[in-house]
Amino acid sequence: MSDLDRSALVSNGWTRLVTKQAGLPGKRLPKGPRTKQPSRANQPPLEKTEDLMQCIAYATADQYHLATLCHDLVSSGFYEITDLPRDAANVLVVCTEMASKPNDHGIIFFFREGSVVFWNVEDKTTKHVMRILEKHEIQPYEVALVHWENEEINYRIGEGNSKLHRGDILLNSELDPDQALLEKFAFSNALSLSVKLAIWEVSLDNFVESIQSIPEMLKSGKRVKLTRAEVMQKIGELFALRHCINLSSDLLITPDFYWDRENLEQLYDKTCQFLSINRRVKVMNEKLQHCTELTDLMRNHLSEKHGLRLEWMIVILITIEVMFELVRVLF
Repeated sequence: MSDLDRSALVSNGWTRLVTKQAGLPGKRLPKGPRTKQPSRANQPPLEKTEDLMQCIAYATADQYHLATLCHDLVSSGFYEITDLPRDAANVLVVCTEMASKPNDHGIIFFFREGSVVFWNVEDKTTKHVMRILEKHEIQPYEVALVHWENEEINYRIGEGNSKLHRGDILLNSELDPDQALLEKFAFSNALSLSVKLAIWEVSLDNFVESIQSIPEMLKSGKRVKLTRAEVMQKIGELFALRHCINLSSDLLITPDFYWDRENLEQLYDKTCQFLSINRRVKVMNEKLQHCTELTDLMRNHLSEKHGLRLEWMIVILITIEVMFELVRVLF
């Protein structure tokens, strides 16, 4: 980036900032959720399409420490973008000189909920940022899962209103920098939700796999080898996952940020629709409901067994007491 470009960034309110370990992937790749938007393998290579740039999103942890992350990014030579409205409080936005293509600046969105979105950032810089990010993650995810469940989408800058068209993002070239940043934020917000949802889909698939033998055991009349504590742990896992999806995220409702920004809301909603977020949430909730019914059945079954055991203990104690009373009377 030339001195002229740098001064232009500063004049637009983009202040200079001062600054995952690439772990080994697992032995087997995680299974992709069946409800996720399939990857588009027939996209033209970016190097052969000069005007196309790449936007890629990852979910790497449950949450980020944005304040300390900002400090480390500043120390590594990134620039903070402070032009977002105050009600976009749970996101850190930085700019990098290491853009993949000269058509646009390299911009990175860090969402407090544990997802990051890169716009036109070269691979080397992306890996560097992911290593920095590791130190500021709360409950990080497995590295192989993070890279398996990403979202990639191409974008370009051209004439006409910004939109999502045939799987690619078009950004209006006539927008001022502040408005262009807001539109990227809207697209990034939807992408961040999609990658978080993909992580939860894998968690649910793993949970279903862990209990899939129980119905067969019940059907064949075999003894279910689960303790009461293990069943309660399964119930806790289900409620934690349901809480993440339905209460602590924006998957079911449009965030308040878009209520008075109709244009941005349309971009956000169209991207969510393209990523099948509503359908995926519906499928997940249906799966969660079936799993909850099964775990409730197991809990009731164990409670009945426990109650029956207590009844037999009472009967035995009464029998012993009667026998002692008979011995006392007879002898």
